[in-house]
Amino acid sequence: MKTGGANSREIHALSVYVANKPGVLARVAQVFSRRGFNIESLVVSPAMDGTFSRMTIGVSGESEVLDQLIRKVSKLVDVLHCTDHTYDDTVTKEMALIKLAVGSEDRAEALQISEHFGCKTVDLTENSMILMATGDPEKLDALVGMLSKFRMIELVNTGAVIMSRGEGET
Repeated sequence: MKTGGANSREIHALSVYVANKPGVLARVAQVFSRRGFNIESLVVSPAMDGTFSRMTIGVSGESEVLDQLIRKVSKLVDVLHCTDHTYDDTVTKEMALIKLAVGSEDRAEALQISEHFGCKTVDLTENSMILMATGDPEKLDALVGMLSKFRMIELVNTGAVIMSRGEGET
């Protein structure tokens, strides 16, 4: 997964399967911090049975030491496995909420762009709108680029969630 724009850099997509207990996230994040990796995005949710959780972590840092980081995380007591899916065949999706300052003069164009990208308008006032967009990171980067002609008040992005295609395990 790559971030968009002129300053593109590679973001590794890690899946960490952990016990659903208090403090596990802090211990995992501490390993990343100690190794000098920056967590770019983090999505945590309970797995199917609720006993475990799945963390999807977007992380940037030196690729040469990523394998060491994965081994360190995998050794934590409450971690069942940590896998780098950066080059795997996966489905990768993000969700973004984008608040634009648009009056009646710009609204039609903003709605036309949002329709092209399959956005849903989740709030609309006289002077603003909130769009909800889902898709792969490149699609959302393209959408944000197209909407940059308007005054963007806020942008909230969930970060990537990934799932291996076919019989592959995430």
